[in-house]
Amino acid sequence: MRNGIAAALGAAALLATMLPGDAGAQTSIRGKRAGDIVLGLGLIGVLPQSGGSVDTIGGKPDASETVTPQFDVTYFVTPHISVNLIAATTKHDLDVRGSALGDVNLGHVWLLPPTLTLQVHPLPQSRFSPYFGAGVNYTMAYSEGGGRTAGIDSVKVDNAWGWALNAGIDYEVAPNWLINVDVKKLFLRPDVTVNGTIGAKADLDPWIVGAAVRYRF
Repeated sequence: MRNGIAAALGAAALLATMLPGDAGAQTSIRGKRAGDIVLGLGLIGVLPQSGGSVDTIGGKPDASETVTPQFDVTYFVTPHISVNLIAATTKHDLDVRGSALGDVNLGHVWLLPPTLTLQVHPLPQSRFSPYFGAGVNYTMAYSEGGGRTAGIDSVKVDNAWGWALNAGIDYEVAPNWLINVDVKKLFLRPDVTVNGTIGAKADLDPWIVGAAVRYRF
């Protein structure tokens, strides 16, 4: 988990080099305004938690951590209220740990988890502008495959809805440029079917930790 967090947060320094050369020289604070549209590009660490249950063979589902690019867009309804949508796709290795058959490799799955959150900005005119929010997630699973333990012929991960909590901070580098650090907690528990007959509930409940450069219009 520490490696995923470090990789995502370390992206802030790397992405900051993408800013215009004179950005740091501007000291006036523009602040957040109604009607602002903010586009962000960064890296996230997706850190699933191990948990859940497996029918028949027992054990605990497990999904690997991963780091991936993320695009997000934010619209400010007022200086204090915004709506944020993230878009990214991630690849995870799947296993069952401690089953009656031992550890079972289920291959991998790709997840597409768009998440919409309503955010509150208590200090919209501050250079360091924190926010918090809550929202909804819909995770779509696709391209299940990869090498598997002998006897595992098929794995199906169902699409699933989940709730999201969110907190972060924007740092205004220049009137139109921001550096962002963001943390989300998803409550996500998709159903999984192995070989068409063995059911499982994967309590993924991932943390999503990210850093990005943002530009606002």
